[in-house]
Amino acid sequence: MEKMKKPEILSPAGDFEKLESALYYGADAVYLAGDMFGMRTAAASFGGDSLIKACAMAHERGVKVYLTCNTVPRNDEIPLLPAFFENAAQAGVDAFIITDIGVMKLSQKYAPGVDIHISTQAGITNYQAANAFYDLGAKRVVTARELSLNEIKQIRAKTPKALEIECFVHGAMCVSFSGRCLLSNYLTNRDSNRGDCAQPCRWNYALVEEKREGQYFPVEQDSSGTYILNSRDMCMINHIPALTKAGIDSFKIEGRAKSAYYTGAVTNAYRCAVDSWFASGCPDEYETPRWLGDEMAKISNREYCTGFYFTSPLDDAQIYYKGGYVRQWDVVAVADGVKDGRLFATQRNRFFEGDEVEIMLKGAKPLKMKVNDLRNEENEKIENAPHPMMKLSFECDTDIEPGSYIRIERE
Repeated sequence: MEKMKKPEILSPAGDFEKLESALYYGADAVYLAGDMFGMRTAAASFGGDSLIKACAMAHERGVKVYLTCNTVPRNDEIPLLPAFFENAAQAGVDAFIITDIGVMKLSQKYAPGVDIHISTQAGITNYQAANAFYDLGAKRVVTARELSLNEIKQIRAKTPKALEIECFVHGAMCVSFSGRCLLSNYLTNRDSNRGDCAQPCRWNYALVEEKREGQYFPVEQDSSGTYILNSRDMCMINHIPALTKAGIDSFKIEGRAKSAYYTGAVTNAYRCAVDSWFASGCPDEYETPRWLGDEMAKISNREYCTGFYFTSPLDDAQIYYKGGYVRQWDVVAVADGVKDGRLFATQRNRFFEGDEVEIMLKGAKPLKMKVNDLRNEENEKIENAPHPMMKLSFECDTDIEPGSYIRIERE
């Protein structure tokens, strides 16, 4: 029997803080944007020296860097691409994530040593398209998020083993076809393909008759309103064996515009889930440790579903009410280290003496503890930590690595 290949954990890196979080909590690779051609305007970019620094940081940890070039450029942007590719190659990126076939050809000309990954924006839904991109020089395809697991298995069976398959396993879902939605352009003149989507799919809709201005009629009768386009988030943490056996090489986590804590928490959970299954010998009958599923509720999220992998989205992928993010936990501090029985940390949100907190540990279950003998940087006893970025400490008899998140559940 052929040995099972452990899938790559691919994490988002919207800025240096998020990059550091992904690296610390166990990503095998990160994806980020340069100063052009990336589909997340809300996320910080890595251009010039910052891209060089980001690549160096990642490579020191043995982590690969994939640079997004997944917009569909217009004519006036084409002359900017040669320098973009040359600079990125010199910075040390390991692969470009590309949508447009013309952009792909330019990357091969101006950065011939850099691998090419075909973006989910290309809408790869069948093995013929995957093979065509492989013949053109792609090393990896990111499948369309609209595929079932059985369809991905078919693509794996009918493509060369050398062609890697990457799939999204966690994060926000799009009601349209993998980010090619026109709603945002039409309603707000904000281009979703340029990373500027206003997310009109999350809005509350009603009908207005032409001659009855101001009279709104619900599309469906519901006391919560009409959110007919609103999708749930994807979460596949409990399906690691099925995803791996389908032949998926890379598990991609959505969320470059989300927080560093989100990046760290999701990366840590999927890292632990994959490692746990492989450590147990990859049995057919396997249940993901419950605490890993619990971790998914400790980050901002909409209701979860399994996307298109197992069922039609008609079954469970839509939220028919105001499906905003649920946030029950706050990061209150980041650990700086333990010395002489005290945990030193930097504050992020207000918390109090006597609060019960959790410390998110790398590669392990979170640690619960009570905040006792809370003190400020001058070693003065305080009742609470009210100031952002203030230095503080409290009693701790366990060694905690710097960078660990300290969080609290809010009522």
